[in-house]
Amino acid sequence: MAEKLGWEHHELVARRFPDSEAYVRVPTKSINAVRSEPVVVVATTFPDDGIVEALLMLEAIHDVRSGNLQNLMGDGPENLQDVGPGIFLAVPYFGYSRQDKRFQQGEVISASLIVRLLARHIDGLIVLDLHAPSVLDDLDTPVEFVSAMPEIAEHLKLNVNPDFILSPDKGAIERASHVAKLIGCKFSYLEKTRIDAHTIQHKPKDLDVDGAIVAIVDDMISTGGTICKASDALLSQGAKEVHAACTHGLFTGGAITRLDDHVSGVHATDSIASNPRALVSSAAALARGVKQLRDRLNL
Repeated sequence: MAEKLGWEHHELVARRFPDSEAYVRVPTKSINAVRSEPVVVVATTFPDDGIVEALLMLEAIHDVRSGNLQNLMGDGPENLQDVGPGIFLAVPYFGYSRQDKRFQQGEVISASLIVRLLARHIDGLIVLDLHAPSVLDDLDTPVEFVSAMPEIAEHLKLNVNPDFILSPDKGAIERASHVAKLIGCKFSYLEKTRIDAHTIQHKPKDLDVDGAIVAIVDDMISTGGTICKASDALLSQGAKEVHAACTHGLFTGGAITRLDDHVSGVHATDSIASNPRALVSSAAALARGVKQLRDRLNL
């Protein structure tokens, strides 16, 4: 991201105490830089440790920019002028976004809570391929939603050269159509038909896939179950290859092993650090969001 933006990259000091609690500090050599220019903090809210580290980072950056440098060691000036707004948070993967409504009494709307916590010390938020952007509708802080679909399209074009792009359901057709348009191929979505209480059939809508290379594109792959069923259906209808592509590769519960048995390739971005199939960088997409938000806010 720093390279794409032409900015300096400064690493915070981050470690864990013996009892696993997090520790974060802005190093002395970075204090002037943090105070002299706008700052983008890059952090995910997944897993849970990421939320704590994000909050600590934002608090540390806010203290430095506001001039609150008091310390027991007595190092350097301890009170400086507040340099004003200029703290942005870039979130490659926004965890806890699923619970955006209260379905039962007593539930926590976790998406709202996490956003309120993070927004306390930021002047703008950049989020990559959020499944349901509506979860941030009530946020007063300016938000820029960005997508890695252009980068995924470029990767698929160079490495897979698909004939068709499919979305796993009608709701995700916008992403599939965007990727297909950039590649220059056809697109459609998979229709889900419930056969009985335990069986769902996935079938391409009005699409002949015989002999074709197909890529199923979505924002997130978790267990991979839907992708596997869809791939089996496509292969049974004559598809030559089926690939799975997404921004956020969660790959829970043995998903990689499961997917390897059903698809020809799995392609994801690096939005989640532990993703073993991170083949596409999300840096360019996030950098676009930073530029757009800064332009919008004149910061």
